[in-house]
Amino acid sequence: MAGEKNKEKLILDSAVALFTTKGYSATRMEDVAKKAGISKGLTYFYYKNKEDLFMALTKKAFDQFREEFREVLRTKGKNGLEMITDLAEKVILFSKNHPVYYQAILNFLDVLRKYNHASLRKEIDPLILDSIHFHKLLEVHHEPVRMGIQMISQGIKDGSIRPELQPEITFYMIWGMLIGYEKMVGPIEYEGKETKVSPDAWKPGCIRLMQDMLRGTIQASKPQVVQASLF
Repeated sequence: MAGEKNKEKLILDSAVALFTTKGYSATRMEDVAKKAGISKGLTYFYYKNKEDLFMALTKKAFDQFREEFREVLRTKGKNGLEMITDLAEKVILFSKNHPVYYQAILNFLDVLRKYNHASLRKEIDPLILDSIHFHKLLEVHHEPVRMGIQMISQGIKDGSIRPELQPEITFYMIWGMLIGYEKMVGPIEYEGKETKVSPDAWKPGCIRLMQDMLRGTIQASKPQVVQASLF
């Protein structure tokens, strides 16, 4: 059993390395086998095809991503807003340090959107739908969200987050902001852009805006009423 797990890990690690350097489309199962130093037949013994391998990689990515959430929840002595802030920092770091894993997670979210609608499900590669790892993902993908909602609920309870917010919607919006943050890094860092946003100010500015939104310190300015005499 230990030997099998080691081989599975070796294959997954090799796939991550190749997807990072060559990209998913350009990587073949033969390339993964060669990188792992095992036979192609043995690679197919563990993973039926490249789609199955990618779903296994995505499951591993979700497992690691989930641990980031658990680590924040285990922290003692912090209120909900502090936990969400720590989580945001971790998600940003995760996307930077594990780009293949993070992109795999985002890809799964897009596949899940199609999976939830019968009219779109036919657009999903049948080999993905046939993967046991895809179905395992369907069972566990909600766990990070559940923990994020728990952090928001804790913040509302301890007073660090404004009480009128709905925890589920709030967390999904925060996650959407973090996905947007990662997507906009390229445009922000591009030197030829007309809009001037310092890359150094991008992350702290986004974190501060998120905190202000959750605390309720962002308020629309009210126009001053000017009293004037009609005569």
